[in-house]
Amino acid sequence: MNNIRIVLVNTSHTGNIGSVARAMKTMGLNDLYLVDPVQAPDSHASALAAGATDVLHQAKIVKTLPEAIQDCGLVVGTSARNRTLDWPLLGPRETAAKVLAEAPNYPVAMVFGRESSGLTNEELQQCTHHVHIPSNPEYSSLNLAMAVQTLAYEVRMQFLEADAKPPVSDVDYPLAGDLERFYQHLEETLGETGFIIKNHPGQVMAKLRRMFSRARPESAELNILRGILTSIDKKNKNDIS
Repeated sequence: MNNIRIVLVNTSHTGNIGSVARAMKTMGLNDLYLVDPVQAPDSHASALAAGATDVLHQAKIVKTLPEAIQDCGLVVGTSARNRTLDWPLLGPRETAAKVLAEAPNYPVAMVFGRESSGLTNEELQQCTHHVHIPSNPEYSSLNLAMAVQTLAYEVRMQFLEADAKPPVSDVDYPLAGDLERFYQHLEETLGETGFIIKNHPGQVMAKLRRMFSRARPESAELNILRGILTSIDKKNKNDIS
């Protein structure tokens, strides 16, 4: 459970941060990251955190989402609406099962967006999976702490049902930082070959990110892909020289 991270992106109201800390502690979670909050936690956040001020005070504040998830092997972003490109989508229970299976291997993150607009498409593309909470379609308004509580509850219930010994995934997946470096390498190589027009890249990289997120390459497979890109880079340099 200590390897399960809650990440809040660009939170507007400090009270919501405090309420999230309270929701986390009631379900046994304590690792909170704040990405570019509008305001750092204050006395209002502490008041709404109630007895969870320890979670609040040890929260880490970073500037960007990649900083918050770079050491995570699984990153699940919450999405409240359909996007142009469908991503690997989980329900809350599927999310809990996957989080518990992979948390023994490396930190895992559940990412929550802004109160008014959620996560941007670019931020969602940095996640390996998306999760949608199936609320009432006629009134789907969940506040931030409610959303965190819902997923944290599913995690805790499955943790307890497994007698504190959930099945552990034995697959070695790359961390988010490794994936991001691969995507940067891929984009640079495709730009050099002329497959991507640098000034007008269109949706190519977004679609490639979706494809690799759906396939979810293992660490060894990602190393092979990086090796292929490196061989193409060398060939291009030799041709130029």
